[in-house]
Parts: sequence; C-alpha cells; structure tokens
Amino acid sequence: MVIPIHDINPLRRRPIVTWLLIAANVVIFVFFTPVVSSVAGVRTSQPQNACEQQRFFQEWGAIPKELLSNEQLSATNSGRLAVDAQGRVGCLQESPPTFDKSPVLSVLSAMFLHGSWLHLLGNMLFLGVFGNNIEDRMGRLLYLLFYLTCGYAAAYGFAAFEGNTTSTLIGASGAVAGVLGAYLVVFPRARVIGLVSVLFFLPFWLPAWIVLGFWFALQYVYFTGFGVADGGSVAYGAHVVGFVVGAVLVAPFVQRLRAAGPDPRRAVHHRWVREPPGFGQQRRPRHRG
Repeated sequence: MVIPIHDINPLRRRPIVTWLLIAANVVIFVFFTPVVSSVAGVRTSQPQNACEQQRFFQEWGAIPKELLSNEQLSATNSGRLAVDAQGRVGCLQESPPTFDKSPVLSVLSAMFLHGSWLHLLGNMLFLGVFGNNIEDRMGRLLYLLFYLTCGYAAAYGFAAFEGNTTSTLIGASGAVAGVLGAYLVVFPRARVIGLVSVLFFLPFWLPAWIVLGFWFALQYVYFTGFGVADGGSVAYGAHVVGFVVGAVLVAPFVQRLRAAGPDPRRAVHHRWVREPPGFGQQRRPRHRG
C-alpha cells in the first residue's frame, strides 16, 4: 500500500473547489454525523447510539435497493432500541418511515457522509493530493460537475452490482476515485511522494502511474472477491466504477488538459516541499571548446 503525501505538479491557481469539498466533508462529519466508532471504525459505544447512527445513514445515505427502484424503503430503522420475545436487543423498525427521501438526491448527500475518522481522512488525503491539478486543468465549475458525475456513476454502478441490498452506501470514495482515474490518464508520469507500508512507511518519489495503478489494482482485486457497503465496510465496487468513469471521461481531452498547464514562471508551488534535483530546469547544451 502506498499512501500519497504530495505530488510535484504546479498549479495555475488555488484549488478553491477542492478545498471547499474537503471543508464540507469535515464540517458535516464533525457537526452533523452521529459517530459511534473509534478512529478506525471499530464500534465502541452503546447499542442505542449505534441505532441512531444507522437511522441517520438510512435517511441520508444511498441504498442500492432504493436506487434501482427509485422508491424509498417501506420500513427503516427508528433509531430506538427494542427487545424481542427471546430477550435479544436490536434496533426497532418503523413502517412507514418518519422521513421522506429522494433516492436520487440521497446519492448527493451520501457523498458527504463518512463512518469514521479513518474513512474521512483517507478520502480527503487523496482528494487533496490529486484533486487540485484536475481542478486546475478543467476549471472550477467543470471540475465540480465532473466530481459529482463520478460520484453518481459510482453509486449507481455499485447498486447494479449489488442488487436489492438494503445496506447503506456512504462516503466520497466513488467521486474521489473518479478524480484518481482522471489524474492517472492526464498525469501518468507526475512525481508523487508516498509512504510505502511494506517498507516501514518510508517516503519515496514514485510516478503517478505506479501509485494510482497499484491503488486501482488493489481495489479491483478486493472487488472481485467481495463488495460490501455499510457504515463500517468498504464499497470496492464503487471505487472501481468511479475510477473507470473518471478515466473514460477525460480520455478524449487529454491533450487539451495537458496543454492548459501553467506558465512555469507563474505556477503556484508549495514551499514546504523540496522538489527533486533538476525538476523544472532545462538541460543546458554542451559546448565543445
């Protein structure tokens, strides 16, 4: 596993939309999402809190059965505990639900929900590293539309694979995967500094095609083995679909996007990152004396 930290890829302007997307995800997670897990997503709270979180995700998350039928579930979690005749404790179901839900709009709200700090930070790290350059080349409005399109494609693609399951699908992973697919197509040789887990998380400069290619291969392997979706699981199918859609959408415009690069004299650089020796410098011609 390679954890990207930064890429050497100058910008023409500040990535305002990427920053706003990251801020929105963080604010919604901190102030609106009932979190009942540790950093890694392991349940540590009372059953009542777990029921409240499940109800929240059912109301605002995307559910494959609802997406395929375009109809809200007839019975949902009430957010309260119940005890059956055998003394087993569980979440009380209610029918009909006390909230109205649009399956189509639930995909949009689900893109800004996360089940744990690890889930949130992982998505925002990848978006922050790779999203800025895609925004820079596409333009802010087109980039936002591209991001949402990949998120929608990932959600509905996952629903097509999973069928009529009622587990919830949350997270920005599908949209972020689309950004990664676009980055791989447009900037395959860009330098990325990443922490390699098998080498004790030592930092290495690697080309983007290795970092993102390995990430996609890993998602595909997991997806072919299992693809699940709920508050604490990973929807690998959504990652695969989002990545492929992002790559396909930008493929016809690769040359145009590359040509829209910044003037090196006016490019926005990050001062805290030391660039590799010789980066951005032209080789001086040798003179025979």
